[in-house]
Amino acid sequence: MPTVNWRYEHTVLALCTLAFTGTMVARLVVSPLVPEITTQFDVTNGTVGLALSGMWLTYALAQFPSGVLGDRYGERRVILAAVGATAVASVLLAASPSILAFGLFAAVLGVGAGLHYSVATTFLTRQFDDTGRAIGVHVAGGPLAGLAAPPAAALVGSRHGWRAGVLLGAAVAVPVFVLFAWRVRPTEPLRPDQPMGERFALGPLAELLSRREILYTTALATMGAFTWQATASFLPTFLEVGTGLSSALSALLFSVYFLVHGGTQPVTGSVSDRIGRDATAMVTMGAGVVGYGTLVAAAAFDLGLPVTVGAVGLVGLAMSWGAPVQSRFMDLLSDAERGAGFGLVRTAYMVTGASGSVVVGAVSDAAGWPVAFGLLACVMALGLATLSANRLLGLGY
Repeated sequence: MPTVNWRYEHTVLALCTLAFTGTMVARLVVSPLVPEITTQFDVTNGTVGLALSGMWLTYALAQFPSGVLGDRYGERRVILAAVGATAVASVLLAASPSILAFGLFAAVLGVGAGLHYSVATTFLTRQFDDTGRAIGVHVAGGPLAGLAAPPAAALVGSRHGWRAGVLLGAAVAVPVFVLFAWRVRPTEPLRPDQPMGERFALGPLAELLSRREILYTTALATMGAFTWQATASFLPTFLEVGTGLSSALSALLFSVYFLVHGGTQPVTGSVSDRIGRDATAMVTMGAGVVGYGTLVAAAAFDLGLPVTVGAVGLVGLAMSWGAPVQSRFMDLLSDAERGAGFGLVRTAYMVTGASGSVVVGAVSDAAGWPVAFGLLACVMALGLATLSANRLLGLGY
């Protein structure tokens, strides 16, 4: 039998992916428990939604400082801090005595979980030459959490209460913390002696973000993040209200979306190592144009379940844009810039892209779900056109 050549860097990749899954589980278990939480604290859905928005905002804002901390203290320490803080924040969130405390601890959870991704991505680029594949495997940890966490939280919450459901975040994070501490070697910081204040100076940050290639890639990532956020928030509702599917079938197709999304991330990352970042990103954006467009057509013309399933699969492929686009950032940043630099651009595009939920929700209220998801098809078309223009006209971005 052939033997598998398992190396240390594969251990690092597996554990970084598990760590990302753990930080994502802790955030995703809350959404299915919102009805019980609103009842517990006697508040509206909007109030709990505000707390969750605060969690995702602090998560986005933590990306840049995490890169700075990784350069100062080493990636291993920061990743352990992220997973450990996620576990502690999950326990605090489950024990919240009031909605005010719930909102505060949700924000703390966002900060803790937000320390992981940028640092881990930089860490992996130092371990692998084929960075696209490594980033693709790592980012697949998010959809893996999306596939498993919501139904598990709903099941536990229905039997033991919402607090037990929230504790699933800690139940995943604690063993991941132990495994990571045990199997990943200490890492040397890249800038142990540089004062932290210098890393937050506005001049160098503005210079990095204003580089033509970085600005272009950030625009692509913002389009992807906008669409991802809206899809994660509203795809089940669109399927149920827009196309008339049952809530159970809509939830099942949402799981199919996460399954395809997670399964294609390593593939698109690996393909981008071979044929290029932009060509692969064009495939994902093109899949988005067809996928969202078909969902709109299915809602408008009642095209049936098989067409809807195929469209959901294409949307899952479209949302694997992260592997080639994030790899593009790493290609543009020097070794010395990657830690803080990737964190900075990730904060920039995540904060801007977070508006996807608000915009699509407002459009659906004003004009209906087909128009709202038609907007997502247009965003993907804009991304595809941007990539095509750069490629065909030789713009050099």
